[in-house]
Amino acid sequence: MKVLFIGGSGIISSACPNLAVEKGIELFHLNRGTSSTIRPVPAEVRQLTADVRNFQETSKILSGYQFDVVVDWISFVPEHLESNLKLLRGKAQQYVFISSASAYQTPPAKLPVTEETPLENPFWEYSRNKIACESFLKSQAANYGMQYTIVRPSHTYDKTLLPFDEGYTIIDRMLKGKPVVVPGDGTSIWTLTNHRDFAKGLVGILNHPKAMNEVFHITSDEWLTWNQIYQMLGNAFGVEPKLVHIPTDIIARYLPEYGPGLLGDKMHSMIFDNRKIKALVPEFQCEIPFESGVREIAAWYKSGHANTLVDERLNKIYDQMLEDFATLAE
Repeated sequence: MKVLFIGGSGIISSACPNLAVEKGIELFHLNRGTSSTIRPVPAEVRQLTADVRNFQETSKILSGYQFDVVVDWISFVPEHLESNLKLLRGKAQQYVFISSASAYQTPPAKLPVTEETPLENPFWEYSRNKIACESFLKSQAANYGMQYTIVRPSHTYDKTLLPFDEGYTIIDRMLKGKPVVVPGDGTSIWTLTNHRDFAKGLVGILNHPKAMNEVFHITSDEWLTWNQIYQMLGNAFGVEPKLVHIPTDIIARYLPEYGPGLLGDKMHSMIFDNRKIKALVPEFQCEIPFESGVREIAAWYKSGHANTLVDERLNKIYDQMLEDFATLAE
């Protein structure tokens, strides 16, 4: 089987090349070839170097190639998809689009979320664009001679990814004994999926006849509250975190750059029913709990290889937020 990854060097995809090669897949990567050494790909992966947003350049690179499957990791608006479909017309049978579980109805009307849950996110443009991409692909894939498969990951991590947008600044606050802000009351339920577990589901659907023109989310079955997540992080770094709970909409006022992701995703409980992907890919079993994954994250950040820069602007905003909120609570 010949498979082309468009992108393929990011966090979500990072374990997929290793597993694909292990399964005997002939794997090609199409990207700019500028990926760091943090996530090296197996030597067996063939590199096609081009900027996929440059149609003419990429068209020349792909000339003469045929694939069984294309996996698109980096389309975020329908225009990206349209260009890629034109590039790959007649060159592949299955087009796998990596969407997002944040496209599901937010907040969900009922749990667990299944693949039949409506797609509607009024808070986050990123999610609405993914919804538009899915709609475009469903209506257009056949016109380009391909069948589609849509995959919706939910907060997939590797050893380099802390589970909040603010990155290491939050860990630095924990290590220095400073209060850490947790959105809401910290009891909403969240799903964190290790990239190695995700890879088993993704690789399992490649060129699978029953995956054609279907949609799957691929997530862990482990349910954690945000209080548990922050506590596990503190424990992994050897500290007892001081958690302060502040309503999510207030946090979004102080940090509008994080508002859409908080209000349109993380503040709502998300529990997923994974029966569909498990029925198709029996080997998909999530075997890495976050308590294990977080130790890998802590080891990475303690290794000296990780980015441990602290955002002092963010620190000041959090200090001001905490001071203001304490005054309001009096």
